[in-house]
Amino acid sequence: MRRARWTFTVTLPFLALVPGLRAQTLADDDPVLRAIYTEATEGSRFEPLAQALLDSIGPRLTASEGMERAQAWAVERLASWGYDARTEQYGTWEGWNRGTSAIDLVEPRVRSLEGRILAWSPGTGGEPVEGGVVAPDGIASPADWQAFLGTVRDRWVMWSFPQPTCRPDDMWREYAQPGSYEAMDEARDEAQRAWNAQIRAAGSDDPRNRDLQRQLEEAGALGIVTSNWTGEVGTNRVFNSYTREIPTFELSCEDYGLVHRLAARNQGPVLRLTAEAENRGHVPVYNVIAEMRGTELPDEYVILSAHYDSWEAGSGATDNGTGSVLMMEAARILAEVYPNPKRTILVGLWSGEEQGLNGSHAFVEDHPDIVDGLQALYNQDNGTGRVVSMSGSGFVDAGGHLARWLARVPAQVSRFIDVSFPGMPSGGGTDSASFVCAGAPGFNLGALSWDYGSLTWHTQRDTFDKLVFDDLRNNAVLTASLAYLASEDPERVSRERRDMPLNTQTGEPANWPACGAAVRDSRNSPRMQ
Repeated sequence: MRRARWTFTVTLPFLALVPGLRAQTLADDDPVLRAIYTEATEGSRFEPLAQALLDSIGPRLTASEGMERAQAWAVERLASWGYDARTEQYGTWEGWNRGTSAIDLVEPRVRSLEGRILAWSPGTGGEPVEGGVVAPDGIASPADWQAFLGTVRDRWVMWSFPQPTCRPDDMWREYAQPGSYEAMDEARDEAQRAWNAQIRAAGSDDPRNRDLQRQLEEAGALGIVTSNWTGEVGTNRVFNSYTREIPTFELSCEDYGLVHRLAARNQGPVLRLTAEAENRGHVPVYNVIAEMRGTELPDEYVILSAHYDSWEAGSGATDNGTGSVLMMEAARILAEVYPNPKRTILVGLWSGEEQGLNGSHAFVEDHPDIVDGLQALYNQDNGTGRVVSMSGSGFVDAGGHLARWLARVPAQVSRFIDVSFPGMPSGGGTDSASFVCAGAPGFNLGALSWDYGSLTWHTQRDTFDKLVFDDLRNNAVLTASLAYLASEDPERVSRERRDMPLNTQTGEPANWPACGAAVRDSRNSPRMQ
């Protein structure tokens, strides 16, 4: 029987009032903590590491050559700091490389458009492909859809709702005349509902409409044109293509709207796409694993965790170059100031996170001994901001350990952090969930937003210039300190789970999240098919 526990949230100033948990400043008499702070702030290599990864190597799409270059670089760096570093295969995936591309409006006027083919889309062999444009209109039944398919041959098909404005809502609210924003918003919602209704009327059972896109492919369309605006100026979500015979590309909110308006008013838009892309077939995919063996408890582990793969429209900077470089920098600092850890320090830079946590799920399946021996895992995956939240991930006694450890982290860093004990187990979304579902203590380091969700998450603007190095150096102090303190703690972190709250729909207690099986082959992935 698991003990019932109550949940509470506190900030670190509160912890200073708890006997024995007084938050420390740099006067802490632990020489390793002092050395961690000094190395992370005065000897930081965060910026040159991030620049080399993000600018020179670039994005790290799963199964791309960019990912392979990045993994080789990480192994070389970690090995140079004294770690036993390697890549470890967990499966195979459809490989793809981006080449150069250009998208142009050539009729009724000339304009170079902002956009790109989507990941795993075919290119045009580097040759220009030119054609007119058609968009679904007035589809009310599967028969209407079949009639529309008869119009798409040798044309580009507009496949996204055309936004009536590419100004953010907060700008409308600030500057519009009374009632103007509300009228626009109502008209936009009505138009969006009508667009969605006609796609549903085509008869697809797939929420991603992949079957309809393949019907367009079979009907002879030149390709599919999409746009997935975030609601902020100049940013689009950019994911993957479901077509393999014709290109799928995206346009900025502004350029997509331009082309759609021209088509809707019968003004004869003609688009030209020139793109290179390479489908590599099915290739091995790997995680990066690095170890510094413990001197006293080598079969117990502290894991520094981040997903290394990214989408590839930008540089994968805040999702998740920052988390990956954070774990590398923490590993470097620990090798410098704590070269003989009590427990084994392990670095996991996971692949396949964007396709369903596949790399970390596979690691958990393949290494039950490490999962059994896990003392603590620290995972970071939401941008460049300083860490401001942690929880016990649903482990009822983890709070005591985290509170003691955080109370010894320099107050310059710990003062930002809210903690929740026992917290709730993560049900997915980031790699700590792969360990928590298996009952192992994984803790996520939640960062301040810096408009992560609207500006950089899965967008073409996720680039080096968005990094905030003062916050990242703060996180290096925190992560290296927590890893050291977890390694040295004389006690194991308990795995006793909280009593889960009631499911409001069923009235029954919710279940601890179950571990999904790792998808080790893209041919079995619902996200790729």
